[in-house]
Amino acid sequence: MAEPSLVNADVAEWLAHVKALAEGIGPRGPTREGERRGSEYARDFFLRTGLQPVWETFRGARSGFHSHLLGSLIMLAAFAVFPLGGAVTAGMAFLLSVAVIVSELQELGFRNNLLRVLVPKAESQNVFAIIPPKGGHERDLLLVGHVDTQRTPLVFRTPAWVKVFDKFTMVSFIGYLWQAVDFALALVLRMPWAWLASIPAAVCAALLAAMCIEAESTPFTAGANDNASAVGLVLTLAQRLAKQPLGRTRVFAVITGCEEVQHYGMIDFYRRHQSELKAPHALVFELVGCAGPSWLVKEGIIVPFRSDPRLRRIAERLAAEHPEWNAYPSSVSGGNTEMADAVRFKVPAIALGGKTKDGILPFWHQRQDTFDKMNPEVMARTWEMTLALIHEIDRAVESI
Repeated sequence: MAEPSLVNADVAEWLAHVKALAEGIGPRGPTREGERRGSEYARDFFLRTGLQPVWETFRGARSGFHSHLLGSLIMLAAFAVFPLGGAVTAGMAFLLSVAVIVSELQELGFRNNLLRVLVPKAESQNVFAIIPPKGGHERDLLLVGHVDTQRTPLVFRTPAWVKVFDKFTMVSFIGYLWQAVDFALALVLRMPWAWLASIPAAVCAALLAAMCIEAESTPFTAGANDNASAVGLVLTLAQRLAKQPLGRTRVFAVITGCEEVQHYGMIDFYRRHQSELKAPHALVFELVGCAGPSWLVKEGIIVPFRSDPRLRRIAERLAAEHPEWNAYPSSVSGGNTEMADAVRFKVPAIALGGKTKDGILPFWHQRQDTFDKMNPEVMARTWEMTLALIHEIDRAVESI
């Protein structure tokens, strides 16, 4: 990695933030001490920049795997109960299976559900600062990066394992659907072989439970690329925009907690502040330290979310005008960014990230996600594209 002195001042500042978070603080598991210290770091930097940070606490899940572990155990319980007492237990098994399917879809869509209610929770926090425009206030722009980091399970250890995980989530969901359909048919048609036919679904549930248990046994990553790189970018942009405000756009520099546990922080922010926002747009940053720049077209696990078409057109035009950025579109299957929350709350949004052209998210949820992997050349190109996109939104987004 090039030394910060060899890159422009903004990227050097950005790198310093990434180092402070990934090395000075280290792993920042959701609702853990490290996450709180990372948020405090952002708050203190806002203060040094002359901004007035807002600190808001909320209750967030302790793990992103608990809800899926609970769902898989309920599916296994339904499988075990089904043959015990004729139509009564078959009906119970069917209802349990449907409850899990509905809850999993709601969880993957970042909505309240039975599983979300039951999983353990603790206190987390968001911190943000507001930068007013120098002219009339016509719109708001959210710049978003999450401070927390994920565990390092086997299914994220290599690109091949990530592909297996992506396919397995779909297979498991199909298995869950089959179990519910199988049990429903058994209630109507009295099929004696229905329980045996549900064995593949039970196997999927058992494998998913094992995957979640293994994940919970692994350490949290230091999270340089995911997602200290995004926090550092938001902080550096806040410093620049505090000195050089946008013309007509008020900026919210938002550092969220509990993103890795299905976005409790970003959801809490929108619930509190959506009514205060004026013609809002959101730029979400994920894994912006090693590859890219790339803008997301689509993301999601089972439930898809798409970026705003107007913002995509801006990104496409800017990329065509600046081939030196080597910017390109991408999509994510098997994961989500906080762009999904903006879509849910009807805020036009796009995510800028660092998925490689051959489809790899560098060091995603891996122990190797450390500061020495940062690529200043990539970060410089991402910085230029991000600034250009911000100024285009400030000037002309309503006419695109």
